[in-house]
Amino acid sequence: ELLTCRQYIEELQGYQSQCDGVLGEVTTALTYLAGLQKQYISVSTKTNALHEACEHLLAEQTRLMNTAENISNKLSYYNELDKISSKLSSPTLMVTNESFVPMLSRLDECILYLKNNLNYKESQTYLARLNQCLSRALNLIKSHVVNILQSSTRQVQEKRSSTSSQLGDNAFTLFYGKFRANAPRVKALMEQLEIRLDKSPEYSQALVDCQQCYFSQREQLLGPSISSTINDLATKHARDHCALMRSGCAFMVHVCEDEYQLYYNFFTKHTGLLDEMLERLCNNLYDVFRPLIIHVNHLETLAELCSIMKVEMLEEHTQANAQELSSFGNVCRQMLMDMQERLVYRTYIYIRSDILQYSAAQGDLAYPEKLEMMQSIAESIRAGETKGHTRTPSSSSLKGHSRSASNASSTSQEVAELTEAGKNSPDQTEVKSVTSTMPMSPADLHGMWYPTVRRTLVTLSKLYRCIDKTTFQGLSQEALQSCIQSLKIAKEGITKRKTLMDGQLFLIKHLLILREQIAPFQTDFSIRETTLDFSKLKDFNKMKDAARGLIQNSSKLFMFNSNNSLLQFILEGTPHVMEHFVDSKKDVDLELKITCEEFIHHMSDTFNEPLKTFLSRAEVVINLKEEEGIKSVTLRQQPFATPEKLHDVVSETYKNIKSRLPTIHKSMQLYMANKDTETILFKPIKVNIQQAFQRLSEILTENYTEEDRQIVANPSPEQINLLISTSMR
Repeated sequence: ELLTCRQYIEELQGYQSQCDGVLGEVTTALTYLAGLQKQYISVSTKTNALHEACEHLLAEQTRLMNTAENISNKLSYYNELDKISSKLSSPTLMVTNESFVPMLSRLDECILYLKNNLNYKESQTYLARLNQCLSRALNLIKSHVVNILQSSTRQVQEKRSSTSSQLGDNAFTLFYGKFRANAPRVKALMEQLEIRLDKSPEYSQALVDCQQCYFSQREQLLGPSISSTINDLATKHARDHCALMRSGCAFMVHVCEDEYQLYYNFFTKHTGLLDEMLERLCNNLYDVFRPLIIHVNHLETLAELCSIMKVEMLEEHTQANAQELSSFGNVCRQMLMDMQERLVYRTYIYIRSDILQYSAAQGDLAYPEKLEMMQSIAESIRAGETKGHTRTPSSSSLKGHSRSASNASSTSQEVAELTEAGKNSPDQTEVKSVTSTMPMSPADLHGMWYPTVRRTLVTLSKLYRCIDKTTFQGLSQEALQSCIQSLKIAKEGITKRKTLMDGQLFLIKHLLILREQIAPFQTDFSIRETTLDFSKLKDFNKMKDAARGLIQNSSKLFMFNSNNSLLQFILEGTPHVMEHFVDSKKDVDLELKITCEEFIHHMSDTFNEPLKTFLSRAEVVINLKEEEGIKSVTLRQQPFATPEKLHDVVSETYKNIKSRLPTIHKSMQLYMANKDTETILFKPIKVNIQQAFQRLSEILTENYTEEDRQIVANPSPEQINLLISTSMR
């Protein structure tokens, strides 16, 4: 057992020694590992440092490369100067070369860059030299364009000199063909200038220079031919101003349109220089027309010229093509103003000489003979139509003389054509009792109105579309007042020649015509007049003293006391400014109303003259009896008021009505030729007759006995109505 234990102990000691050996080896291995770790850490640290150094070097390299590239890019704008200068100095450089436009673009880029970086070294110097290069490039463009335009002009002039100096049938090909053929060569360059207008003022100036050269060449080419052509037209139409106006304006319209289209073959942007050139060309027309216009005296010619210019040229041509014909429109408006000024001047002279101062011929005052003659002609034509049982359109105008039909003279139709809206004018209220449709006598159908009425209406119809409303209002006021005055004079002449009734009916008839015919004019016939009213000046001597004090005491003008001479003159020496409106339509209505009242009064006196005399004398007696209370004074005892005398008065008045009423009614039919107008005008006369007999009946009832009333035999209202109705059939 001991041996076994010793063996076991020795075995254990063997194991212990082995373990110690293993432990030593492990310790040695750990020592090596610790050293290896230290070496690894050292190598790793050095490797990381190397990586960082490499990365830093790479970043620095990148930065340096970027800096070098940036410097190179910036220097390229400076370096381009030599390249561009050498290109511009090259004798082979042409603006039509493909490299010219890219060079121009690069030059713009360099100039823009240097303008934005003026703090760089020598940037001012390089910028100035680049601008010089730009000027040289633009001068090349301008020289090229000018040469093309001048060459085109010379070629056209040579061809024109070999043919004719006028614009003939081949004018379009001659004056526009060569320019249009060269237009693409110029337009390509002009487009480059136009798209760069915002980059430099030099581009704008270069474009303006090219446009001015273009316009000068076109004006040099067209000016003499246009002037010659217009002069030839003036010679050709020397006696027809309207034809001259139409042909001359049509010619200039074509020139303006062709020039406008040709301009856009060279350029794309509009310029005011184009309108200025076209206006100068159109002034050739104005220079020829104006001397002719200011010597035209006929209103019809002036009115037609105004109508041609206003309607055909300005409204139809210019408004339909406002942009192309704006310059032509300006010249037309100037000519129209001259025509209107001349028209207004001649109209005032015409109104004064041919309307206001019109001297009526014997035939003008032949009323009612004129109307009777036309009435007989109309009746004979109707009788012929009835006999032949045929009715033709040409004769229907005279047949239209019926109280219900409505035809008009050529003058009235001319006025009515102006506007249909004016026929229902709301202003026709002043003399409502005598308004009528259209006077329909045969004389009216043939326009046989009094000459001043016809002239007034024709003049107004001519002026209506030719001048502005304000001027038309003033002229219409003058014309209507003059016409009314001439009608009054004619009425006096007819009254002296025939009767007062004929004069009054003549005036009523023509005032109705005037009133009817001015209704279609869509304008206000009222004007404002300013006058000085001296009626409120208390003392003329005070006014003179105040004016003298204002002159002599000039040092007291601004004194702040009662001795202020200016204040004294204002208070005592100045008249009042009065403004009032004059309405010619109301003047016509007022004159018509006055004339109708005079006619009604005159006709009532004509019928009731014996009875009216008795009634006036009877009223004196009755009033005397009532005022003084004299009971012994009775009407029936008066010598003029006995039943027998009163019977004679009633009988005379009754016979007067019965004998005169048909004649007067026939005259009213002849003059008025309108049943409604006759009825309206006669109604107050009828009422006055009835009222006179009614008053007589009241006097008989109050102052006479039943036996006296039977002796007087005063007719009843029914009898009076029957008498009037029977006499008017």
